[in-house]
Amino acid sequence: MPPCLEKLIRRSGDAGHQITCMIAFQGMAWALEVAKKMGVRTAAFWPASAAVLATILSIPELIAPGVIDENGFPMADGVFHLGPGMLPMNTAYVAWNNLGDRTAQPMLFKYIFNNARATAAADFLLCNSFQELEAPVFAFAPSIIPVGPVRAGHRPGKLVGHLWPEDTACTAWLDGQPPGSVVYVAFGSFTILDHRQFHELALGLELSGRPFLCVVRPNLTDDLANSYPPGFIDGVACRGKMVRWAPQDQVLAHPAIGCFVSHSGWNSTMEAISNGVPLLCWPGFGDQFVNQTYVCDDWKTGLEMVADESGIITREGISCKLQELLGDVEVKQRAMALKEAALRSATNCGCSFQNLTHFVAAMKQ
Repeated sequence: MPPCLEKLIRRSGDAGHQITCMIAFQGMAWALEVAKKMGVRTAAFWPASAAVLATILSIPELIAPGVIDENGFPMADGVFHLGPGMLPMNTAYVAWNNLGDRTAQPMLFKYIFNNARATAAADFLLCNSFQELEAPVFAFAPSIIPVGPVRAGHRPGKLVGHLWPEDTACTAWLDGQPPGSVVYVAFGSFTILDHRQFHELALGLELSGRPFLCVVRPNLTDDLANSYPPGFIDGVACRGKMVRWAPQDQVLAHPAIGCFVSHSGWNSTMEAISNGVPLLCWPGFGDQFVNQTYVCDDWKTGLEMVADESGIITREGISCKLQELLGDVEVKQRAMALKEAALRSATNCGCSFQNLTHFVAAMKQ
């Protein structure tokens, strides 16, 4: 890929369209080194939390004292702190230890480590977060510049990045629901639930007695048509709605939404924060466990799901957590306070707005 990118940059210049700035996902930081070689200014963009990025950039400091080995595996179970006031990191939940199996994980770790070193080539390191949300991280790693919340739903025009067509009719359905009553359930693009767990999710929503909007991707579970409990569809028809994909930012902004059952991906977490919606966290891989720790232990804007001895989150557990979360006024108040902080950050005097303005001005020089 690097020779191809170099050729593309050169060809663009020859055609009179000189590239002066390149923005690359931090996970493709090799592109930054190519840009530097070609005299192009660069920015790395990190779409997840600053805490996870700071951990990745600190890999040498974690290897040296024996927190992790050279393949990224924890030397011992426990918690470590990168800097004062920062989120405690569980060695079992660092992002690279939740990607792939023990065969693939060392390869993924080396790729992540190499990207961390290549990130040094960036003139700017931008992050989808905001100052008040992760202040200790930005004090520890001042090279990380918050420009969030970055919300796709606020872009002009029609979004084209969805893997499935959106069911925009679900917002009309929400119009008929009481304020703060609806449980919104969505697990992002990659999460897979086995047949039994999907069965328990459906029965838990039914048992809760709450109106719900549930995003059920065609590949959320195997044999989807036969995965619903007998009589479930008819039994919840008056208060439940299932869709293949939803305009999530619009849904979360709707006054009928009471809480969000989420896989705890960072984009979903930021959209919940931006709309003041409490979260019921159901992480599965990658950085989602760190995000859950933020939500439940640091910001206290949500609760975590708890699996039984067999690793299943039961219908009773789902129903009880929903009742607890929807009945917690203080959690809602904290969620609304974070919403206000996110809004301040994105306004003309806000930190993220100023950071983004400074970045754009620098790229024009």
